[in-house]
Amino acid sequence: MAEETADKLMKQAYQLLNEGDYQKAYSKFDKATKVDAGNAEAWFGKAEAAALVPKVKTEDILAAYKKAAELDPKNPLYHSSMGSFCVEAGLFNDAEAAYKKAAELDPENAAYYYSEFGVEYFKRAPVVMEAYMDDKTEEMVMKKSLKYLLLSIGLTESDALELLQRK
Repeated sequence: MAEETADKLMKQAYQLLNEGDYQKAYSKFDKATKVDAGNAEAWFGKAEAAALVPKVKTEDILAAYKKAAELDPKNPLYHSSMGSFCVEAGLFNDAEAAYKKAAELDPENAAYYYSEFGVEYFKRAPVVMEAYMDDKTEEMVMKKSLKYLLLSIGLTESDALELLQRK
């Protein structure tokens, strides 16, 4: 029996993802990374599938995203998807760095990466940091969110203040 190729395994994995069988898709992507350890798309697929399998550890999912980004460092999708995962996992510094990298790699769509981080951070941070949420922490979350929302429309904080104070 011929050894399965990474491409064949990935086709099977994508089919399983479409069918909602995330555990089997994860296994196929994992196998693809073992067959071809240099295949960024296989690592990315592994991370995406793993994020949908409750028993996979956060650090293992993050490691797969990082490996995909390391192998194909110019792919903004890998960075923005890692950012989205990190926001959900409460890894806000990693999320911020990933979204910034995606924006740097894809300046034409930077506004979308900045706004996505701003909105998602605003929604998720208070949930993750609920035990520590006081007025000061809430203000910090709003400031960081606002900073990225302003960036998404091309304004600095000082430009926004000046604009709002004009009559």
